Amino acid sequence: MAKKKEKDGKASSTIALNKRARHEYHIDERYETGIALQGWEVKSLRAGRVNLTDAYALVKGGELFLFGASIPPLLSASTHVVAEDRRTRKLLLHRAEIDKLIGAVERKGLTLVPLAMYWKANRVKVEIGIARGKQAHDKRATEKEREWNIEKQRTLRAHNKAG
Repeated sequence: MAKKKEKDGKASSTIALNKRARHEYHIDERYETGIALQGWEVKSLRAGRVNLTDAYALVKGGELFLFGASIPPLLSASTHVVAEDRRTRKLLLHRAEIDKLIGAVERKGLTLVPLAMYWKANRVKVEIGIARGKQAHDKRATEKEREWNIEKQRTLRAHNKAG
């Protein structure tokens, strides 16, 4: 029974999404990374307590780090540990992928933004994207397109019900 839930439960494996990143940036490429966490952080993630809104990734000394992600501790889980909810966390990636990201960030001036955090085989994964910032007119165009698609769907549903 548990195996069936695991296979079917794709949507429930998502811990957090960074919807603001999709609004603020054009996402060029996506990478799946591991993340180095402490025990109390994993317990908080299981409870769904995470915020990726202000988070970003940086390359320091040939390694990738996640800054600004907030994982507030559970009161019951962190009684003996001094917990820092916005600490810097190391992202785990292969050397070749890190080198590729370094090239994109340093040469092209792009940004590394966390897009989602999810469970995969009982491990926490972070999806980061190589992103270019959107201008104000790009944001308006995206919003207009989204509203047009919603209106199109409404029209089609109304037409199908009538017909």
